[in-house]
Amino acid sequence: MDKKQAITEELPHLMRYARALKRDATAADDLVQDCVGRALAKLHLFQAGTNMRAWLFTILHNIHRQDLRTASRRIQTSVMDEVVENQHGTAATQGGALIMRDLDQAMGHLPEEQKEVILLIGLEDMSYKEASEVLEIPVGTVMSRLSRGREKLKRLMEGEELAPVLRSVK
Repeated sequence: MDKKQAITEELPHLMRYARALKRDATAADDLVQDCVGRALAKLHLFQAGTNMRAWLFTILHNIHRQDLRTASRRIQTSVMDEVVENQHGTAATQGGALIMRDLDQAMGHLPEEQKEVILLIGLEDMSYKEASEVLEIPVGTVMSRLSRGREKLKRLMEGEELAPVLRSVK
C-alpha cells in the first residue's frame, strides 16, 4: 500500500482523537492538518514495515504537547469569558446527551497524561503496546495511567471529586 494512502486511511482516527484532545472542532482540524503536513514532510523517515497508525499518532501527540507548552506560556483569558462563551447552546433534554456532556466535562478535569491514555485505548481501541509507542512511555506506565485515569473518571462521573472537601480544623 502507498504511504500517502495509508495516511489518508488514518484521517478519521486522527480527527476523532484530536477532537477528544482539543474539545474544539476548529482546533482539532488545525492539529490534524499540522500532523498530516509534518507527516508528509517527513515521509522519507517512515520505516516500511512499521505501524503507520502509531507513527501518525506519535506526531499528533507531539504537536499537541508542544501546543500545550506554548499555550501555558501565553496569558490566559479570564474564566468568566470562557463561562459566557460556553453558554450559547441549549441544554440537552435527553439522558444520553446529558451523560455524554458529563463525560466530556469529566474528561476535561483529568490530567493530560491520563486523558491521552484513556482516549488512545478507549476511543481509538489501541493496544497497550501501541499506546506506549505513541506516547513513548513503557507499557507498565500506560497501564498505571489508564487505571488511575479510569478511577478518577469514575469518581468525577459520580460527582465525588467536583465538590470541595471540607475538613474540620482543630
